Amino acid sequence: MKIVDIYNLAIRMGISADPRGEEKIKKLLLREKKNYTDLKRAEKEEFDKERFTNPYSDTRILLDEPKSGRMAKKIKRALVGLDIGVAEVLLADRIKNIDLIISHHPLGRALARLDEVMKLQADLLADCGVPINVAEDLLDIRMQEVSRSLHPVFHSKEIDAAKLLDIPLMSIHTPADNLCFQYVKNKVEREDPETVGELIQVLKKIPEYKKATKEGAGPKIFAGNPERRCGKIVFTEITGGTSGHKDIYGRLSSAGVGTVVGMHMSEPYKKEAEKHHINVVIAGHAASDSIGMNQILDKLEKQGVEVVPCGGLIRVKR
Repeated sequence: MKIVDIYNLAIRMGISADPRGEEKIKKLLLREKKNYTDLKRAEKEEFDKERFTNPYSDTRILLDEPKSGRMAKKIKRALVGLDIGVAEVLLADRIKNIDLIISHHPLGRALARLDEVMKLQADLLADCGVPINVAEDLLDIRMQEVSRSLHPVFHSKEIDAAKLLDIPLMSIHTPADNLCFQYVKNKVEREDPETVGELIQVLKKIPEYKKATKEGAGPKIFAGNPERRCGKIVFTEITGGTSGHKDIYGRLSSAGVGTVVGMHMSEPYKKEAEKHHINVVIAGHAASDSIGMNQILDKLEKQGVEVVPCGGLIRVKR
């Protein structure tokens, strides 16, 4: 596989697993093309044309012009991590024969535009019974907060290091999170746990969560207790870029939601969920990210790409 083949595969898998459905994604991409035609010439020069075919701003080929011309060559060995920093880039050079570095968490322009993928969350919330106007309004506020917080960040350190060492670099974020969302949701709905404790046990049957549990980072109850009944379980905090607005828990409670399953949660969000009597089960960040990435990596290995795990990736083959 070439780098562009891996990139396109990730996008296709992400769209097929997108909670919004493929028809909505097609409409979204068509809207991007229309928006482009309405732009002024100067604005068109700034427009990222990847948005015509890729609905995920946090998934990009970040270093696509290495001096050796490896973009045109087949990828035989990839270093893959959830977090890729300068240290991992140096590690790729030390290991030798690494043709590509893949980061799950976005870097460079993929990180700078992380807020754009958060729009996905509005549809997730609407499916849970939250009015779409409320969901979009709260998300707009949160997206602006995320955009401002990312603006002063040095986005390109890892890319600069990869460029100096002549190693191609890409990030695959929301497509992998979509795959995790569908996998965990389907598993839980098949098992249909009645209590929060039973929900935890269902999650621990998933290999990545089982391994994370042994390391002290597995599924955990953040709000509620094992004896509480789950009620309606939703998976609103697994995909969609990053955490949404904390005021959404009151709306979810009013919509009949009893339990939220997520990857991670800060203390203010936990307190807000408790305030509205919502159980919270945090499955674990690294393990959840790994579930999504592993599904993509399995496809790569079937195409002859050797995967070298690093950076927190819990590699499980299916």
